[in-house]
Amino acid sequence: MYKIKEIYGVPLTSSPSAADTIYAHLAHTKTTPDDYDCIVTGDLATVGTEILIELMKEKGVDIRKKHLDCGSLIYDRDTQNVEAGGSGCGCIASVFSGFFARKLRQKEISKILLVATGALMSPSSVLLGEPIAGIAHAVEIEAV
Repeated sequence: MYKIKEIYGVPLTSSPSAADTIYAHLAHTKTTPDDYDCIVTGDLATVGTEILIELMKEKGVDIRKKHLDCGSLIYDRDTQNVEAGGSGCGCIASVFSGFFARKLRQKEISKILLVATGALMSPSSVLLGEPIAGIAHAVEIEAV
């Protein structure tokens, strides 16, 4: 099993939430990664993407060829010091509305799975030494 790095008992990624959400969606809809042009997360960045790929492999699903991460797409790691990326909700909203929506309208892609990721930040939880919960939700979008 892949060990998620933690600081003070807090997982450093929303990758487990994304993996659970993607797996549940695929199982519920009886689809596979090949049914999508891409499976898009935001923002797991480079480290979180590696963890997501590994967690999905453990579930018997290979998304490596279909996965894109908005935090990795919106920044240029070679010229910007982005560390782990940006806000998951901000990255996925910006990249979807500016990049993927156009590709769907122009029929360059026909079906994507958007998986917004984030953390449920709670000062009370942190003060109590509780972990920060990761969250992910999926939206399937198909061109008509």
